[in-house]
Amino acid sequence: MKTIDELLAEGVDGKRVFVRADLNVPMADGLITDDGRIRAVLPTVKALADAGAKVVVASHLGRPKGVPDLKFSLLQAAERLGELLGAPVAFAQDTVGPAAHDAVNGLEPGQVAVIENLRFNAGETSKDDAERGEFADRLAALADVYVGDGFGAVHRKHASVYDLPARLPHYAGYLIATEVGVLKKLTEDVQRPYVVVLGGAKVSDKLAVIDQLLGKADRILIGGGMVYTFLKAKGYEVGSSLLQEDQLATVAEYLERAEKTGVEIVLPVDTLVAPEFPDLSAKAPTHPATVPADAMPAGQMGLDIGPETSKLYASKLADAATVFWNGPMGVFEHPDYAAGTRAVAQALVESKGFTVVGGGDSAAAVRILGFDENAFGHISTGGGASLEYLEGKTLPGLAALED
Repeated sequence: MKTIDELLAEGVDGKRVFVRADLNVPMADGLITDDGRIRAVLPTVKALADAGAKVVVASHLGRPKGVPDLKFSLLQAAERLGELLGAPVAFAQDTVGPAAHDAVNGLEPGQVAVIENLRFNAGETSKDDAERGEFADRLAALADVYVGDGFGAVHRKHASVYDLPARLPHYAGYLIATEVGVLKKLTEDVQRPYVVVLGGAKVSDKLAVIDQLLGKADRILIGGGMVYTFLKAKGYEVGSSLLQEDQLATVAEYLERAEKTGVEIVLPVDTLVAPEFPDLSAKAPTHPATVPADAMPAGQMGLDIGPETSKLYASKLADAATVFWNGPMGVFEHPDYAAGTRAVAQALVESKGFTVVGGGDSAAAVRILGFDENAFGHISTGGGASLEYLEGKTLPGLAALED
């Protein structure tokens, strides 16, 4: 995999460099609520602009249905990129049409343009190779060189991620190089004890990575909505908590395998419950109760790990040499159910080991809860991509950058 440093050494002055970034930032009421992914691509964009490239930045945002939808426009992301760069950024209101060509043709060396949401064109996400290829051909007409730096999308076989690099000289940007380097530390020559913290809503999203980690991790701490399937598999009442009954047999088998292989799966000893899911817009107090994890009342919903579990998990993280965390411990968006996620984040901050926050909601949580990003070893920009890498899958966007 050639890197951007090799490209810069070859020279980019006056060249049109297509940067596939990940500007898929969370939005609320038309405003960006977390600009972490925009900041993550800055080193690549700035290095290319400083070297005299005409930088064409492209990304997706949300899941439009292959047609323009203004609520998924990249305009806000383009404006924020310009603020962070301290320089104007041109914005094209289409992806491969006249506006995109005008924006690119109008660039002087060292200037940057952002084209509109790639998923406004059905060819970006098409499962038909020819349709994707046709869109990739049109994107290739905008550039001389390709730089892949959208780590959050490398697990997708999309036109701008997988097909376009085959049509242009291609290089890995700084973010992808960093992300891959970090993931290698989690899969090759891992420093032990190696502790993994998994949360989030659905256990089905994490089954494949748990399957892999049962042969690699020393401890796996489980929280979030997915934990109630584990508790049910142990025969406990889980009330009206999130439950995937079709995964109970698999989870039970994993618990049995862990015991045989010496991997410690740690489950909550207590949990916060309430009669219903909280209103995340009003965020009014809900008065949750703390109950033992093996004695949840029927009709109550588990919404966060309890205070004793928070202490337990902190103790299980204290001696870790390597930590990977993916998924919040509860409904952290509501102040009544943020304590468990905050406790895990604090334990990582206090850890002397190499700590990785595995993207997605975990990355959003540490920022929303006010933690200093520099207190963690690495905060990934790609939750799904990180998990699939740890599962041992070939990621199309990384394979496309290899020669």
